[in-house]
Amino acid sequence: MRKRAALSASVASLGILAIGWQAGAHALEAAQPTAGTPGTAGAANGTGSTAAASGSGASGASGGASGTSGSSGSGTSQAAGSQPQNTYAGQTVSTRYGDVQVQITVRNGKITDVAALHLTDAERRSQMISATAAPILRSEVLQAQSANVQTVSGATITSDAYLQSLQAALDAAHL
Repeated sequence: MRKRAALSASVASLGILAIGWQAGAHALEAAQPTAGTPGTAGAANGTGSTAAASGSGASGASGGASGTSGSSGSGTSQAAGSQPQNTYAGQTVSTRYGDVQVQITVRNGKITDVAALHLTDAERRSQMISATAAPILRSEVLQAQSANVQTVSGATITSDAYLQSLQAALDAAHL
């Protein structure tokens, strides 16, 4: 019985590590300029990137964001033969678990990408929750083309801060 529990915990940990790795790899991919597209989606306002997750088991926390700071930034890039892309960084939203900042890429009035420039990282559990919630929120925002999406269960604080920063980026983009 004990061996089965240890094996289950190990498998769960590996699953969480894989999710965190994928989220971190996506954030790094979005933050690095690609060849042929100078100036695309870099970390705006000197902020860091998402933190990778490790460990096992994540349960939810609830509450609101404790405050906000920072400012919106924007930039423009254009690849040869394509429509211009504009990036807009939302304000940094402070929570008791760390800061959250989101950046959007807009082309022809549509959100083409959402990148988390920084997610909650005060402790390992916060990193796990952020790594799980960020891809879900990104997908929902791209589908809805707005900040009018549901918070992720078990990641209420991170979700609220993510959506608040996203709304600031949308406001800067006039969307």
